[in-house]
Amino acid sequence: MAPNELEALRPGNTSPSELRPTSLPTSLASNLATVPVVGMAVNASLAGLKIVAGVFGNSYVLIADGIESTSDIVTSLVVWGGLRVAETPANEKHPYGFGKAESLAGVIASLAILIAAAIIAIQSVREILTPHHLPHWSTLIVLVLVVVIKESLARWTSHIGTEAESVSLQADAWHHRADALSSLAAFVGISVAIIGGPGYESADDWAALVACAMIAFSGLRLLKLTAREILDVAPPKSFEAQVRQFATEIDGVMAVEKCRIRKSGTAYFVEIHIEIDGQSTVEDGHRVGGRVRSRLRQSNLRIEDAFVHIEPFHGPFESSIPTPPRKPAEPTERPS
Repeated sequence: MAPNELEALRPGNTSPSELRPTSLPTSLASNLATVPVVGMAVNASLAGLKIVAGVFGNSYVLIADGIESTSDIVTSLVVWGGLRVAETPANEKHPYGFGKAESLAGVIASLAILIAAAIIAIQSVREILTPHHLPHWSTLIVLVLVVVIKESLARWTSHIGTEAESVSLQADAWHHRADALSSLAAFVGISVAIIGGPGYESADDWAALVACAMIAFSGLRLLKLTAREILDVAPPKSFEAQVRQFATEIDGVMAVEKCRIRKSGTAYFVEIHIEIDGQSTVEDGHRVGGRVRSRLRQSNLRIEDAFVHIEPFHGPFESSIPTPPRKPAEPTERPS
């Protein structure tokens, strides 16, 4: 191996500008940018439809639902912006890139859900206390259409968000689902009001309150998820076990002592301490470490970069995630 090839394999030798902004497949990365745009277009169309239908159909819950859909437009815009910022390459001031912008967008989307729930709840209480006419049956047709479209959009967004491990898209998906739930509650409330007749005019407003509770629950759930990611909560133990297994598959790695992993956007950064034969040269240690780093970055775990620390092998040690010891690598001829 030539000296310049050896240098390229040394752990931590990548400059910030060489770090990839994302480890996602091209098709998935394209969908990631498309989903929020589609969401904004759908929400804009449905918001106008619900507000108009609510005004002419004497249904405040439908008007409130339309107003809530306008907040979905802003949320999708924030998510789209967060994903675009997260794609910005790393630089000297931000060596880990801008992946956290995606998590921050998720927090904003979660807060938007909670604010929307509070606004609808306040307006629903006002309507309950204010006498008004029975809603028209035609509003039920609009609500069925809304539920079908929004739930389909939520499922598609959730699928892409889960596949890409994007918390902001998952939050956006729940925002769509919250809209579908509130529309479903409105459908039940308006149906009760129409069937019950006089005296049941506020049934759709009570239904809106029930929908608010479901929306608030979704918002709190997503806020917890996105906040955990911003605070660098460790990934599942199964993920760490895969990282350790990939490292121990490299010749010369006798054990893995420590392994710390943090998520930034849709990618991961790994800090791993490997143990090799204590009689190895520094050059041999760098070669093994470089191979570990390359193996992790080329895996299917979306590891953006790995920082490998070399330590002498001290024998078996206790670990919550055991990694089998490996035999030393066969001696190799040093580069001239």
